[in-house]
Amino acid sequence: MPALRLAHRGDWRRAPENTIAALLAALDVPGCDGLEFDVRAARDGVPVVIHDETLDRVQGVARRVADLGPDELAAHGVPTLEEVLAAIPRGAFLDVELKGDPGRGAVDVLTAGRGPGLERAVVSSFWSGTLEHVGRLAPSWPRWLNTHDLSTETVALAQRIECRGISAEWPAIDARSAARVADAGLELSAFTVRRRPTYARLERLGLVAICAEAAALDG
Repeated sequence: MPALRLAHRGDWRRAPENTIAALLAALDVPGCDGLEFDVRAARDGVPVVIHDETLDRVQGVARRVADLGPDELAAHGVPTLEEVLAAIPRGAFLDVELKGDPGRGAVDVLTAGRGPGLERAVVSSFWSGTLEHVGRLAPSWPRWLNTHDLSTETVALAQRIECRGISAEWPAIDARSAARVADAGLELSAFTVRRRPTYARLERLGLVAICAEAAALDG
């Protein structure tokens, strides 16, 4: 089965990353199966969709996300998770990356948007504690451990915290490391691929999903 092609933070060539416009633009790309986007908590705990801790890089505003409420963030083009889920077709697959621990609010919003079984979606994070917290709140939800390596220790960690899979930075993935993940009974996804030859090589290794942007998103 071909790997799911997931747009990294939407199609940032057509709109600022992680905005509703960028996410919807990505779904217009032929062959795009879904989206990867980032979630962190605003000042009052409301989950919002943004990658960085601050608005400096994308919005050009020297403010921290955690210091602003959702209305203030909306004024700078940062949507809430609830708004994003309402705008995205339910058929699109989602890799929802949690930055830090956005708290119970993110789980509640995801439940409302994608059902108690988290239909056609996974929750991912670089923080094992965040994934364990989600596992306690929603034991049936699929979770991926995000990582920059596929060492035996990393694979063992994903198993120990009962993840369904691992999403690894693409240079860490080759035939040997992919086999290590498969032998552990885990799914394997890759991020963030920009070149079509890299995408094709990874797809031949049997990955379940590839987070893509630029030329790799176009297929």
